[in-house]
Amino acid sequence: MNLQNELNKWFGYKDFRQGQEEVIQSVLKGKDTIAMLPTGTGKSLCYQLPAYITGGTVLVISPLLSLMQDQVEHMKVMGEKKAAALNSFLDFREKNYLLNNLGKFRFIFISPEMLMGEKVIEKLKRITVSLFVVDEAHCISQWGHDFRPDYQRLGEVRKLLGSPVTLALTATGNKEVREDIKDILRMKDIQEIVYSADRPNISLAITNVSSYHEKMELLLEYVSAFQNPGIIYFSSKKMAEETAVWLKQNGLHKTAFYHGGMEQEQRILIQQQFLHGQLDIICATSAFGMGINKPDIRFVIHFHLPASAEAYLQEVGRAGRDGERSIAMLLYSPGDEGLLYQMVDNEMPSDFQIEEYFKQAGIKADQELMDLLGLNEIHFRFLSFYNQVYINRTRDSVPDAGNAASFVKRIRDVRMENKRMKIGLMAGWAMDDGCRRKGILEMFGEEPRVLQEKCCDSCGLDYREFKGNHFPDTPTENSFTWEEQLHNMLLNSGL
Repeated sequence: MNLQNELNKWFGYKDFRQGQEEVIQSVLKGKDTIAMLPTGTGKSLCYQLPAYITGGTVLVISPLLSLMQDQVEHMKVMGEKKAAALNSFLDFREKNYLLNNLGKFRFIFISPEMLMGEKVIEKLKRITVSLFVVDEAHCISQWGHDFRPDYQRLGEVRKLLGSPVTLALTATGNKEVREDIKDILRMKDIQEIVYSADRPNISLAITNVSSYHEKMELLLEYVSAFQNPGIIYFSSKKMAEETAVWLKQNGLHKTAFYHGGMEQEQRILIQQQFLHGQLDIICATSAFGMGINKPDIRFVIHFHLPASAEAYLQEVGRAGRDGERSIAMLLYSPGDEGLLYQMVDNEMPSDFQIEEYFKQAGIKADQELMDLLGLNEIHFRFLSFYNQVYINRTRDSVPDAGNAASFVKRIRDVRMENKRMKIGLMAGWAMDDGCRRKGILEMFGEEPRVLQEKCCDSCGLDYREFKGNHFPDTPTENSFTWEEQLHNMLLNSGL
């Protein structure tokens, strides 16, 4: 079979991007495959083309509702009518129809949390899943930067579905993470296809600042000078909002903020405006980026220190997907890591919450327990998952509360220590005056494969290479409500 002919036949492309052909060949040979490909290399093609060639049903486990929804809508625009997302956006009737007609679809997108439902699993067992795809597969690993406990049960579900050929896709899975992926998914006859995490067309830069005021002034200077569009990342929702307002007040009117606390309709609107060029700058938390298939992003600025090398490369990798020169700038002030350490301390349940959870689990209803102990959804999922892990290990239908709490505390402490270690590495990298690219890639156990001039600010980078036109001094005319704008944009895009 000539894969290039198939590529042209189904997608109209003449050539594969880096790694795509190798991954597709492995999948078509029936091998379980782990593919670590750089951001922006078109990982979705690695499961779409095999589906068209073999005619089978592909189940895609995706971490974000907005991401899977975007993927389905994009497929429909491209003419693929047999794609559906099984998620909480569906009303009762839509969900029932989809569950009762799964065999009619070529691509089924689902979140790991939705996949754990007994009814969903039973319906999926009645069809033949030819390819089991785990997108953003680093979420499987307890060492991944975006760990989600429900991902760890995917191996069980895969076995229930007859252990179909499996493809795990990630852009930031180091060796430790990839070993976790293999074990948890129970993969056999494995082909690992690992490419460098490096994106040579993205120049890396760090500017050290001594105060918050200086950081804000430099941010305005860079954003005003750099060619747009661009993304500015923050660790704080409040800072993302306030900075977007401040930039608009300073003449950068095509600016908006984005974070996970916004209404879903508002988030969709911001995404669509950015994709269609109606916005030039997004001030965002890490919630923004997955599924944003915009090739011409020219800069990514980090206002706060990223929590890990994996998170950093995921976010800067949203720039320059058209292959053109782009810049990634970190504004670093010594002590910025303190905010990250505080976030690590707050994202896991406390000793008291863990102890009280195991004393009262099974006695009180889930929501009542969450309210009583002040647990958020992430805390509760973490505790529920490891409660089940403990029961499976001890085979006690009613676990000993003290022993179970100690077991979960140890897991929490190891995970938190690993996160603190990664924050420390990032702070050390920010303060080092060596080659930025070499430093970040060393955290992945690799050296830069392409030696280049002006790769970073330590290697003679000239910021003037990224200069663009200044933004207009007057606001763009915008008299519609966001509901009307969303309606018009979706209508114009054909979605």
